[in-house]
Amino acid sequence: MSHASQKRPRKGRGAIGNPSGRFEPLIREAVDDDWGVGRGAGGDGSGDGGDADVVPPATVVTDEACRTIIARNDSPDVPFDRSINPYRGCEHGCVYCFARPTHAYLGLSPGLDFETHLVAKTNAPAVLERQLRAPGYRPQPITLGANTDPYQPIERERCITRGILEVLSDCHHPVAVVTKSRLVTRDVDLLAPMAARRLGSVAISVTTLDPRLAGRMEPRASAPRRRLEAIRTLTDAGIRVSVLVAPLIPFINDHEIEAILAAAARAGAVSAGAVLLRLPHEVKDLFADWLQAHAPLKAARVLARVRECRGGALYDAAYGTRMTGEGAYAELLQQRLRLACGRLGLGYGRAADFDLDTSQFRRPDNREGSQLSLL
Repeated sequence: MSHASQKRPRKGRGAIGNPSGRFEPLIREAVDDDWGVGRGAGGDGSGDGGDADVVPPATVVTDEACRTIIARNDSPDVPFDRSINPYRGCEHGCVYCFARPTHAYLGLSPGLDFETHLVAKTNAPAVLERQLRAPGYRPQPITLGANTDPYQPIERERCITRGILEVLSDCHHPVAVVTKSRLVTRDVDLLAPMAARRLGSVAISVTTLDPRLAGRMEPRASAPRRRLEAIRTLTDAGIRVSVLVAPLIPFINDHEIEAILAAAARAGAVSAGAVLLRLPHEVKDLFADWLQAHAPLKAARVLARVRECRGGALYDAAYGTRMTGEGAYAELLQQRLRLACGRLGLGYGRAADFDLDTSQFRRPDNREGSQLSLL
């Protein structure tokens, strides 16, 4: 039985297949019956070979009216306890994305569904304002984009992220933005004044400087040079920017650590962070399929080195090591990162918060229809 139809790359998409989520009672597999072999996306035999032979699935966006928008966490591995994700799923299509398994909660696949079936939380700004108005709310920096990218392509039209920033700016609430999109520069008019008051910072993820590798790993994210341009634009506007070298993938991009940090420092970044490849739940198989399609001669070595860093498994969710791994290779990566940051004058280990100020927070004014204060 051939599985070629689900194991060949789709142009502009990261995942090779669309496997059922872990909560589904049935597992479905697409099978190539050979009727479409040699035909391009138009079905007329004019395909140019490779990933053009498989029709790229279109993007579908569903609107959602959310009840809450601030997500809480108590993880000791991250420097924030709350975050906002304006969208479910992410069209950037990063094959390694640790957030892919969350699509299984929607009855969708963490594979192609994650990057093609998106959910837009259309009322997020209004819900955020309501939550910030609650008498018991106590401010701490909010990370915008901890799970999926707040500046993925649909943000150009939906502007939900911008609406959230407008609410945070009006309330003088600190925010740390995490993205790999140059679109973040659109909102310099909001972020620059916030940064001047120690209320805003940005972390830009730069996984590789090789545009061909980036096109395979994260096909609809901004090209590496565009991300470096974003760092420069934000820095010139007075916004403190960190570079995230994440994820570090053995034998794929780990040799680029020093080059990425140097390029980011030249562009104006002042701090850096890094995360070793994480492969929770369905991401393990999705990444293994990607390796077989794009780097078959390295696949076994990559997965073996990942296991070496994860206690013999492809993933270990233990606090304290899930971001960095353990063992000789993981320690070597940390040494290289610290030495490179020291040489370049980059702060290391605090990627996004920059000691943002919570003392300026002011609760949103009561609007029409809301409960008035007694004081």
